Amino acid sequence: MVKWDSLSCRNSVSEDQGFLFELYASTRVEELNAWGWDAQQSSAFLKMQFQAQQASYRNQFPGCKYQIILIQGLAVGAMLVIRSETAIHLADIALLPQYRNQGIGRFLIQKLLAEATQALKPVRLQVRQSNRALRLYQRLGFSKVSEQGIHFLMEWLPSRK
Repeated sequence: MVKWDSLSCRNSVSEDQGFLFELYASTRVEELNAWGWDAQQSSAFLKMQFQAQQASYRNQFPGCKYQIILIQGLAVGAMLVIRSETAIHLADIALLPQYRNQGIGRFLIQKLLAEATQALKPVRLQVRQSNRALRLYQRLGFSKVSEQGIHFLMEWLPSRK
């Protein structure tokens, strides 16, 4: 069980690239296993996809930085949150496999929703239709806004009391 006071985040630095790649690769294991590729093919594909994702984030969100998720100083995941004048965008959140399904993602997203409530801004995200996190987002109050290929665009709106 995670002690919430042992959970923290810090800005990523260039030395985190290896960890971010390992984290990214851990999110694609099931998909790659289904394709039956050998280790060399899988590694080449993952490196290409990781670099493309990183380049896309840099182009879409200049100056953005991942937050490295830490438990007692140990890197266990990362999240990328983009704050604009009109919305908060959860561009990416991932945890290493051994830290998934422990409420860490839910806890961090709930903190983001509390921030959005204070700012009266929606929180938006994009998720693969096959991603298990879709159920979490729905439980937290996100609604599907549209479909883009294999992704859902989702939004959470703060209550306006």
